[in-house]
Amino acid sequence: MTDGVRDLVREKYAQAAIQLATTSDGCCGSGGGCGCGGEAPAFGSDLYRHESGAEAAGSAVAASLGCGVPTAVADLRPGEIVLDLGSGAGADVLISARRVAPTGRAIGLDMTPEMLELARANARRAGVENAEFLEGYLEDIPLPDGSVDVVISNCVINLTADKRLVLAEAARVLRPGGRLAISDVVADPDMDEATRKDMVQWTGCIAGALSEPEYREALAAAGFEEVDIVPGHRVHAHAWSATIRARSGELRALVTPVGVDGEGPQD
Repeated sequence: MTDGVRDLVREKYAQAAIQLATTSDGCCGSGGGCGCGGEAPAFGSDLYRHESGAEAAGSAVAASLGCGVPTAVADLRPGEIVLDLGSGAGADVLISARRVAPTGRAIGLDMTPEMLELARANARRAGVENAEFLEGYLEDIPLPDGSVDVVISNCVINLTADKRLVLAEAARVLRPGGRLAISDVVADPDMDEATRKDMVQWTGCIAGALSEPEYREALAAAGFEEVDIVPGHRVHAHAWSATIRARSGELRALVTPVGVDGEGPQD
């Protein structure tokens, strides 16, 4: 399932990036993506209107496909290293880079080359030099253990097939006591199966969302502590946006292979 979800999401967001690079009318067209189904202003740049520093990110914010503003709750400080999971056009990376300057840096991770190209162009246009963008998967973050202070993400974790692995990877790269501050879509517990199986809804950030109890369980399993999930606005009849914050424990969870019986590693 992971490869199938990746391929579908990559295709949709590659199309969105191409459209964003060539028009100022947003992504809703053949590209699709979060919020591209009459959901506005539940998704996108309007959510940044009260966020300080968003203006400096310019075209990157205008291209946002997110459901929240993680930089508003990340409590970023000069000198910190910030990682944005699923960085898209780069808005949250550029805002973060300015806040952690001059000695800190912000890293964006995305699997879509077209989005990475767009983000790098946005960084050049904004004159931000302490930001970098890496190609890779959220389930296999190409950074060493304990190498970042803060992990942020904006409406991307719901798009992944293995959210528990993504959260475990986030915990792995965080320093002990590091912070997680993300915006994501959270499903109502009674979301119907038809919606959950609808891949169009998946790429629109709805079908793949975890419920709040599932999110809390996945965060705890990854080793996160002090979990705080604050509901935001409705993005769908069966889902809502949320601000999710947590702190990496002193002993970070490690991902171990699951045995053939699904009950744990085999001796």
